[in-house]
Amino acid sequence: MAEEVLAEQIAAQLRRGILRGTFPPGASIKERDNAAEMGVSRTPMREAIRILANEGLLHLRPSRSPVVAKPSFKEIADAVEVLLALEFLSAELACQHATDRDLDEIRNIHRTIAEQYNDIDPLDLFETDMAFHTAIARASHNDSLLATYRSYLERLWRARFLSARQKRNRERVVSQHSALVQALEARDVAAAKAAIDSHLGRLADYIRPVIEQEQGEGRVQSDA
Repeated sequence: MAEEVLAEQIAAQLRRGILRGTFPPGASIKERDNAAEMGVSRTPMREAIRILANEGLLHLRPSRSPVVAKPSFKEIADAVEVLLALEFLSAELACQHATDRDLDEIRNIHRTIAEQYNDIDPLDLFETDMAFHTAIARASHNDSLLATYRSYLERLWRARFLSARQKRNRERVVSQHSALVQALEARDVAAAKAAIDSHLGRLADYIRPVIEQEQGEGRVQSDA
């Protein structure tokens, strides 16, 4: 159990490094070097790499170090399409099954975002935002949905973080989250789905320029 917890902690540290750009797309993650740098053995490091590979953040290669994944926009757009369907279903089922405790958790995360939006680190803010959406999926009380939702959320973490960092707008995010919270409290499925559509309906459009710019920069560097 201790090694499992350690592997999760290592994965969290590497994940944040990938999101911040410390490990850019295409960069190799050397198991031995990173284990030595973090002061851990290679066993939990290997498990952490497996976790990130399952999330789609790393690409495993036979007999070579894994590299930070660089998905095409088409791959990202396809995943966004599925994620949106899961967001709509999560909201619908949460309207039906969320407990008072579930709603309290969602409200508290929303309040944290509203109060700290302009003061906390962008990555901390992003992770809190993802916790808000995960709490709604959890409130569906459908374990299969939650597991699938987490899988797609994880594979889109980097693209969504890059996009969110470019488009920080407290008023928009807080008002859209507020509309969603109110719809969940009212058990209003139509209003909840409308709030999801307003909040995330153009997610792929927001992500596209960030990914295309990054891929263009990568081509320039490879040609240099």
